[in-house]
Amino acid sequence: MFKKFFNYLLDARDRQRINIALSKGSAMMHARNIDQRNPATWEFSGFSQNGEDGILDVLRKKLIKSNRYFIEIGSADGIENNSSWLVVAEKYNGLMIEGSRALVERARRMVVGFSIGVECHNMFVTKESVQALKTISFYQDPDVFSLDIDGNDYYIAEALFKCGFRPKIFVVEYNSVYGPERSITIEYKPDFLFTREHSSHLYYGVSIMGWRNFFDRHGYRFVTVDRNGVNGFFVDPQYFDLGFLDQVQALEFADNQAQYKKFRMPHDEQFKLIADQKFVSI
Repeated sequence: MFKKFFNYLLDARDRQRINIALSKGSAMMHARNIDQRNPATWEFSGFSQNGEDGILDVLRKKLIKSNRYFIEIGSADGIENNSSWLVVAEKYNGLMIEGSRALVERARRMVVGFSIGVECHNMFVTKESVQALKTISFYQDPDVFSLDIDGNDYYIAEALFKCGFRPKIFVVEYNSVYGPERSITIEYKPDFLFTREHSSHLYYGVSIMGWRNFFDRHGYRFVTVDRNGVNGFFVDPQYFDLGFLDQVQALEFADNQAQYKKFRMPHDEQFKLIADQKFVSI
């Protein structure tokens, strides 16, 4: 009885969050003055934490061929992530993958009804379990793939390509603490959780240069990072007009504003807090 009442309150709150996100996103989207060369002007935030909704909005509309399918690993409650705008506002189909069962249940109650082809799966993704993801996905070349798990992101991306995935647009979280020039990631642990690896919670993920080197090896083009220093955007150039890609003036690096606010120091000073941890060069 208590659980039902608690879920009722959660659902009421989540419905309100969805309405707010749609209103906010619509207002910000139409207020943009888009410069095709400047990704900072593309940004808006409806459901995304930063400007990812807007960057994806522009890139999706530039696709030469679309299947209107997405995959997001690290989709949280299905409301604050990089794919919910695609589902709720654009009626995309796809997969939301999340390691927390409670968050997946909330996403199923709230988000799935907006698009019949959306599935929410409770899965803690490791490089050993990526093959299972392939079996439930309708496409290996989704329009959008978002990866944000605060940990083994590099190793998961590597495993995805090895088993045949090749998204048209790939959104990946980077760790700005590592700076713009280091090409590094953490050591792989199947059960990695950044909250227990280091007291600062700064030891996780991949540097932006690490991602650029990784995607360059796979023939992708770097587009930009968002202004709040959280995600990098990469595209498979075969699905885009090269004239468009060539004119883009990328924002190549930005400090994570949430981390900067918390520690009150630039990324190079933050890195000193975790400099004794084990890193892998990319």
